Amino acid sequence: MIGRALRNAWTVARRRTEQRADWALFAQQFATSLRAARERRSLTQEDVAYRAGLTRYTYQMYEKGESRPGTPVNPSLRSLLGLAQALDVSLSDLIPDDAPDLRRR
Repeated sequence: MIGRALRNAWTVARRRTEQRADWALFAQQFATSLRAARERRSLTQEDVAYRAGLTRYTYQMYEKGESRPGTPVNPSLRSLLGLAQALDVSLSDLIPDDAPDLRRR
């Protein structure tokens, strides 16, 4: 009984670690697409931040793929829409295709 409980706990912990790694990779891909869209439009980070209604610092963190050091970015829907509009791209252009599976199992 205890062996099964430990095995289940280990499995859950492993899945959470994998999900965090998947999300971190997804956040980095988002950051890359955001930076590329900004550079294609020849805008500065400050230009995009202002047009999207964000602070420059927040935008810079988005381009780094972090919300704070060591934590993958997780922008709100409002921020995503503001960024897409400021960069004159569709929302799907900013979001990477390979979304991680966030379902609990």
